[in-house]
Amino acid sequence: MKPPTDVAEGNRLTLQSPREVVDALLRKKEADRVGLFDSPWNDTLRKWVTQGYPTDEKGDPVSPPDHFGFDIVGVGGWFDPLPLRGVSELIEETSEWKVTRNGAGAALKYWKNRSGTPEHIDFRMTSREVWDRDYRPHLLAVDRQRMDVAGTAKELARRKAQGLWTHYGHLFIWENMRQSLGDVCMYQSLLLDPDWIRDYGRVYTDFFKAHYKILLEEAGKPDGIWVYEDLGYKHRLFCSTEVLRNLIFPYYKEMVDFFHSYDLPVVLHTCGFVEPALDLIVEAGFDALNPMEVKAGNDPLRIAEKYADRLAFIGGLDARILESGDKDLIRREVARLVEGMKRRGARFVYASDHSISTLVRYENFKYAIAVYREHMYY
Repeated sequence: MKPPTDVAEGNRLTLQSPREVVDALLRKKEADRVGLFDSPWNDTLRKWVTQGYPTDEKGDPVSPPDHFGFDIVGVGGWFDPLPLRGVSELIEETSEWKVTRNGAGAALKYWKNRSGTPEHIDFRMTSREVWDRDYRPHLLAVDRQRMDVAGTAKELARRKAQGLWTHYGHLFIWENMRQSLGDVCMYQSLLLDPDWIRDYGRVYTDFFKAHYKILLEEAGKPDGIWVYEDLGYKHRLFCSTEVLRNLIFPYYKEMVDFFHSYDLPVVLHTCGFVEPALDLIVEAGFDALNPMEVKAGNDPLRIAEKYADRLAFIGGLDARILESGDKDLIRREVARLVEGMKRRGARFVYASDHSISTLVRYENFKYAIAVYREHMYY
């Protein structure tokens, strides 16, 4: 469709609000334009302040959705999923990092003054016996103290009033297992003790449904849900599709069906190479895929060629292009991605293929968005 023109300003306008645009994209309806979203690191925002990024009255970087006009915004939905609620035992600390043990018995090492994935140090949940004795019983009842219903309701109402597409977001069974069992124990158990994995999935699926029910019915319904589950790394899934199909995806489908019962579309965020799992993702009922990490081996246009009729797509711009600082490259690749998605009939929200690191300059990120806006109309 042809967008209208504002004669006074000479600008092309959209007929739909940000919420309406994303809602149409995820529900297979007609959208005026490609959506807009991204995730600058907090470290990046602080660095951008030295490059001209605006701050609020407290001196903190303003919210990226407000500043850049993103269509999508998270409004909470996070609650403590670990068996022992609120546990964070300090084990070791320096001026640069600290090691803490969480409510699943896992000791993780975190940087204190910068973002980063925690280093795995030690795990206690290393067998079905330990799970059954020390952790499983704490997950069988609803615990309202795990969540902030009032705060979530307030943020949801504030962002809805702005006309943005709002979502609750959380990890699910895969990421919870990684931070509870650790990689070695988890991958071994997928093969050697699948009944434990099934029990873990059963308990956590019931746990998540029970706590989300309270949020959805008391804090209010957002416009959708994001599920954060990183299933791959560079050029590989972490395990075979057969293992995923038998042990993990039945619980994904059950959780997606639960959200669909509230008429909420569901976005799966999964980093790493995930193309071999796309059929499973579609079969589970996910409505959209994010972020299609190029540096891990995914090709967003190849994915769209095959799955545009079944999934919406959020992401896909190789963040290294933005890190390059080469404006000619940025212009060429942003245009190639957006126009390529449109040609394939994809329902698309433009964003990077993961997040925006401190290697990206503020001016170059703004430039990429300006190029997107030149190509955003369907």
